[in-house]
Amino acid sequence: MYKNKNTTKQGLKIIIVGCGKVGITLVERLIGEGHDITIIDKEAGKIHDVSNLYDVMGIVGNGASYSVQMEANIEEADLLIAVTDSDELNLLCCTVAKRVGNCAAIARVRTPDYSKEVEYLQEKLGLAMIINPELETAKEAARILYLPSALEINSFAHGQAEMTKFVIPEGNCLDNMTIATLARTVAKNVLICAVEREGEVYIPSGNFMLKAGDVISFVSSRAMAKKFFEKIGFETNRVKNAMIIGGGKTSYYLAAQLLHMGISVKIIESDRERCDELSDLLPNAIIINGDGTDEDLLKEERIESAEAFVPLTGIDEENILLTLYAQKVSKAKVITKINRITFKDVIASLNLGSVVYPKYITSEAIIAYVRAKKDSMNRSNIETLYHMFDHRVEAIEFRVYEKSEVTNTPLMELSLKKNLLISFINRNGKIIIPSGHDSILVGDTVMIVTTHTGFDEIEDILAEK
Repeated sequence: MYKNKNTTKQGLKIIIVGCGKVGITLVERLIGEGHDITIIDKEAGKIHDVSNLYDVMGIVGNGASYSVQMEANIEEADLLIAVTDSDELNLLCCTVAKRVGNCAAIARVRTPDYSKEVEYLQEKLGLAMIINPELETAKEAARILYLPSALEINSFAHGQAEMTKFVIPEGNCLDNMTIATLARTVAKNVLICAVEREGEVYIPSGNFMLKAGDVISFVSSRAMAKKFFEKIGFETNRVKNAMIIGGGKTSYYLAAQLLHMGISVKIIESDRERCDELSDLLPNAIIINGDGTDEDLLKEERIESAEAFVPLTGIDEENILLTLYAQKVSKAKVITKINRITFKDVIASLNLGSVVYPKYITSEAIIAYVRAKKDSMNRSNIETLYHMFDHRVEAIEFRVYEKSEVTNTPLMELSLKKNLLISFINRNGKIIIPSGHDSILVGDTVMIVTTHTGFDEIEDILAEK
C-alpha cells in the first residue's frame, strides 16, 4: 500500500545564526515545515522577539563561538545556516560547525570578491551551499529585462526551462480561450501551470477558460517563451537602457549583467566614495553622484526616456514611491525590490510591475536543500523550489535517481493528487512538455506545480490509496 511519507518523516534539527530579515523568514518557513529550530544572535532583544513569536530555542551569543555552538547542541544538529550581516562571520560559523559537529552547513555570502570564489570556498570549507541573495536578485531582474512583457521569470533545469508570469490584457487573443484550444492552436510547447483570478489560484485543466485580467504562469523552454509572447501579440524585445537607483551590491551585480547583455546602464548613487568604486568596477556604465529620490535630478537624467527603471535603495518605501513615479512619467519596465514590508495585499493593489523579494529568493534555495536532505529514501532530490502567488502554489523540480512507483509508467496511468500538474520533464537537456503518454524515467528531472505543500520526493505526487 502506498502511503504519503510526509506524515512519517521527522523534521531536522537546524541551527540558524542571525535574526535579520532572512533569518526570521527562515524560522517562519522551517517551523511551518516541521523542523526543530534553534536560533543564535548577539542581540538579546532579537532572540526575545523571535522566541516569543515562534516555538524555537534561542541563544544569545556569537554564532562562531565553540561554546555557543555546543550550547546550541551542534553535535546533534543536522544543519547550520549562517545568515548574519557579515560574510566572514557566516563562513567562520560554518567552519566551526563542520569541525565540531557532523552537520551540513550553509552560508550567506554577499561580497563580490567572495562571490567570484564560491566554488573554491564551498569545496575547501566543505559547505553544502553558499548563497548570495543580491546576486540571485540581480539574475532574476536581468531575466525580466531580457523579456520585459513578463512580470516574473523563474529558471529551472539549469536555465533550460523557465516559468514565466504575465497578465492577459483586454482584447488579447487569449481572452475567452480554453487551455485545450491554446495548446492545440497557439502553442503546443507551452504549458499553463497556474492562473490567479480575483484572488483565487487555479491549477487549470484543459477546459479551463482564460479571461482578460488573469495572471498566468506558464512553463516552456527559454526560446519558446519569447515565441509564445510574439504569437499572442506581446512586445518581446529586451530593453535597450536601464536606470538604476542606488549603488549597492545588487545594483553592481545587475549592472554587470545588463552591460554584458548589451544594455546601457545609468546608476544614481548618493555616496561619492561608492560612485568612485562603481566607476572603477563598471567602466562602461554611467555613474551619477546624486539623490535618486530627487524629482529634478530624475528629470535631468531623462527618466521619461528610460526603457527600464529599477529602484534598489535599502528602503522599501523609497523603492515603491520611485516605481510609482516612474510609471507616471515614463513607459519604462519597472522592477521593485522589497526587503521588509509584509503588507502584500497593499503591495499587490499598487501595481508595482515586477516585484522581487531577496529574502524569499534566499529562503527558497535553502528550503529546497532542507527538503532534499530530509528525503532519506534518495529516490529523488529537489533541484529547484519556487513559491508562487503569495506562497499558495509550489513549483518543485525533482531529480529522479532510482526506480519507484512513478517511473516507467505513462502519466495517464498514474493516480495523481488533485490540484497538481506535471509541467515538464527534462531529459538530457531536452525539455518535454508531457502528454499522458509520456513516462518519467530514471535520470530525468521533473517539475510539478501544486497547491499542496511540503513535498520532499517525487512519490509525493501520488494520491493516497
